[in-house]
Amino acid sequence: MLTVSGLDVFYGDAQALDQVAIEVGQGDLVAIVGANGAGKTTLIRTIAGMLKPRAGAIAYRGTDIAGLPSSKVCNLGIGQVAEGRQVFPTLTVGENLAMGAVIPRARAKAAATLEEVLTMFPRLRERYRQAAGTLSGGEQQMLAIGRCLMGQPELIMFDEPSLGLAPAVVQDVFRTIRRLNENGMTVVLVEQNVAVSLRLASRAYVLENGRVVMSGTGAALLGDDRVRQAYMGL
Repeated sequence: MLTVSGLDVFYGDAQALDQVAIEVGQGDLVAIVGANGAGKTTLIRTIAGMLKPRAGAIAYRGTDIAGLPSSKVCNLGIGQVAEGRQVFPTLTVGENLAMGAVIPRARAKAAATLEEVLTMFPRLRERYRQAAGTLSGGEQQMLAIGRCLMGQPELIMFDEPSLGLAPAVVQDVFRTIRRLNENGMTVVLVEQNVAVSLRLASRAYVLENGRVVMSGTGAALLGDDRVRQAYMGL
């Protein structure tokens, strides 16, 4: 479904990604793990069209999308739940959700999708006319996921979805991600909680200093002593 190969990305003269290659199959949940500054968010942003690679290819369903504007990438079916949620704080919950359906692929079924989102997240129905900036962190994360779903993606990239949330809320977020994947959504997960990520993942990649240094099934990496020592303190 998604193939990234030979990807080089720079910020000025500083190289952030070096020959990165990953594959995401239909229905997979793929985890990207690594320390802060390893290049995880850069990879997500480059796939999403927010950054342009200097070299390499990004193929989505056989179409090279490297360097396409993010609006076109989104309309092809790739959604993103960004780090820090990034809801529109002065807009209501309903208005935030409506923003997710402005792309052409989503407009025809926006009303039906809205009902599905509100059924998945009853709290958003309760807060529908409330300003997004007044929601709790967990509610804002629900809203960010719901807004992404309004665009009718076939693949969703989650960037640090548990960041800054209370432990009980974090579990709800992971349950939501697992449920979406079980219902057929393809997922790419960048997450600081390496242990949980690897338990959820069908496949995973370890990034260090902008390079993929390990890959395998989530279970295999979870049991690897190098991963456990480096990222889980075990």
